[in-house]
Amino acid sequence: MNNEALLIVGAPCNEAEKILTFIQTKTKGLKGEEHEILDTFPILYIRNDEGQICKELAPYIAEELTFDKGCDKAVEQYSGFEGVNEAGQSLGEILELLDTTDVYVCGIATEYCVRNTCEDLLKAGFKVHLLKDCIAYVDHDGHLKALKEMEEQGIHIE
Repeated sequence: MNNEALLIVGAPCNEAEKILTFIQTKTKGLKGEEHEILDTFPILYIRNDEGQICKELAPYIAEELTFDKGCDKAVEQYSGFEGVNEAGQSLGEILELLDTTDVYVCGIATEYCVRNTCEDLLKAGFKVHLLKDCIAYVDHDGHLKALKEMEEQGIHIE
């Protein structure tokens, strides 16, 4: 059995409905209380200093990480692996503690944060699934190029 998690990068409120549909699909048929179901399919949120999760998604978040203060945001090349939670744990440490094998990724922006996070997840040995209907981008051509290159690297575009 694969141990799966959803990773939301940034605050894609315009895609909240699609993300909620994905969450409901992945948790359909799981038994138990809502908190037990979300423990089975944990949802992690990576935010930058300015971002906040949309109110529709907030109740589903199991863990929130913030980008390290030392990250050079001007370069726009940061990854979710540069974030830590309140306890100082990195994304890699949290996913390892959860015994995660597969990570589903959605968020903002395909060409920058999403891509770098997906590539770092892949390098760390996770099976990465990018939810193409649940991401936003800055530049359409850059978005398409990033999707093509990520797929060539072995990231599953779904």
